[in-house]
Amino acid sequence: MPKISLKGQQMPESPIRKLVPYAEIAKKKGNKVYHLNIGQPDIKTPEVALNAVKTANITVLEYSHSAGFESYRTKLSAYYKNHGLPIDTADIIITTGGSEALLFAMGSTMDAGDEIIIPEPFYANYNGFSTASGVTVVPVISTIDEGFALPPIAAFEQLITPRTKAILICNPGNPTGYLYSKEEIMQLAEIVKKHDLFLIADEVYREFIYDGEEHFSVMNVPGLEEHAIMIDSVSKRYSMCGARIGCIVSKNKALMATAMKFAQARLSPPTYAQIASEAALETPQSYFDDVISEYKDRRDTLIAELQKIDGVKVATPKGAFYCIAQLPVANADHFAQWLLESYDDNKETVMVAPAAGFYSTPNVGLNEVRIAYVLKKDDLVRSVAILKKALVAYNAL
Repeated sequence: MPKISLKGQQMPESPIRKLVPYAEIAKKKGNKVYHLNIGQPDIKTPEVALNAVKTANITVLEYSHSAGFESYRTKLSAYYKNHGLPIDTADIIITTGGSEALLFAMGSTMDAGDEIIIPEPFYANYNGFSTASGVTVVPVISTIDEGFALPPIAAFEQLITPRTKAILICNPGNPTGYLYSKEEIMQLAEIVKKHDLFLIADEVYREFIYDGEEHFSVMNVPGLEEHAIMIDSVSKRYSMCGARIGCIVSKNKALMATAMKFAQARLSPPTYAQIASEAALETPQSYFDDVISEYKDRRDTLIAELQKIDGVKVATPKGAFYCIAQLPVANADHFAQWLLESYDDNKETVMVAPAAGFYSTPNVGLNEVRIAYVLKKDDLVRSVAILKKALVAYNAL
């Protein structure tokens, strides 16, 4: 029998999606499943984006430019500048989701066997992208006791080797909801300049900031132009996950010329999705004001309910729409599967994402889960009530 590649064997399963078969079985048994496992917003996509697709007068569905529509990149540049980011049209390549932007960033900056330092827990697919690129993830652990703040810079310094090519952060973070301060970003800027590394910042949740805090972008750091790479996406900002449109942004011309070769190799990003994404830039500020207010209320509701459960520890997120909760269980993977396979409360159960898959360090985060607060407040209250009862039942087994 032909052999599967070692790379394919090493590709990790998604901790977010691997429990889907069990959720499907639960639903076939007639159980309602509250999905706390995946960051799929229930916020409506802006009408202006959907209408642009509906009214598009296209007779031939052509390839677009490999860098994406020039009109879209120009408007995107204006959008960024309106938000205080000095980004020009030439600094942007449109990609098929933020995922492809990360693959382009890794492909353009790292060779097989090179290393990338990532504070963990981190977005699980960073493991997958790294494996696909032949790159080794070198984790630096942040902890729930510290609210998942940036680990000391000395911890980064100790991990840098001749193979280290970049540091990758998600700001604000998935899965923690942590928002890096300006001071923390400046500390990272100094270390990448000192060691001549790239600083890749996944900023797809930039708009989702709470409590009067402000987002500070790597694109705003003076003197970091040759080092900074920003990853962005329309998925969360406009609740357009299915559009699969993102971008890679950098002032480094050699990097962008290299990323362009990867962009040419995959031909072009999807046309209709770019039409929707370009139109979405016309979304009024009131849309975001309402969305942020809604998510803040959901966050406050979720955290308050979780804090009522004995043995549960949770860090309050300052951005995005996720939190990590530490549960009074030994193995959150087993618990999450048991919730779907063997438990219901009046024909209802919950689906969570075991957090071990958001770490690359073995045996870390085994008693943690990621919860996405993308459900309405009443559903969040009910979900946590189910979780509370389930923990009692599980620990009595």
